[in-house]
Amino acid sequence: MKLGELMNKKDFKHRVLVTAKPKDTITTTIQKLAEHDYGSLPVCNDKGELVGIITERDIVRKCFTSGTDCSKFKVQDVMSRRVVIGSAEDDLDYAISAMNQARIRHIPIVEDKRVIGMISMRDLLGVKLEETRAELKYLSDYISGGI
Repeated sequence: MKLGELMNKKDFKHRVLVTAKPKDTITTTIQKLAEHDYGSLPVCNDKGELVGIITERDIVRKCFTSGTDCSKFKVQDVMSRRVVIGSAEDDLDYAISAMNQARIRHIPIVEDKRVIGMISMRDLLGVKLEETRAELKYLSDYISGGI
């Protein structure tokens, strides 16, 4: 399955793409993360182009270990600038492998430098679990002579 197909599944259609801007405050960003129950947000410039990603982990590590008031930080001070991305044409195995190698849990799906969606490791594992269950059912039916 391609990532674009995954994003077009019914479960993904209702998701709102929420982004942050480099000059947003960390407080605003934390509110967005909490409101939408997301673990990360893509960071986009005024043209809507991806320039980074900010995660709950980034915020905790930068804001709460520095001893500085968290409200003084902007997204650009905390975000990761090197971002592993996917495209709608990439398959699930690529995304799982890329996320595993980079030790991350979220990747933005990008088309023409613009974010069109976000995929989490949980999303990918859920689809893989469905595929595996279907294969096991087929094999079980085949072995028992039901096919």
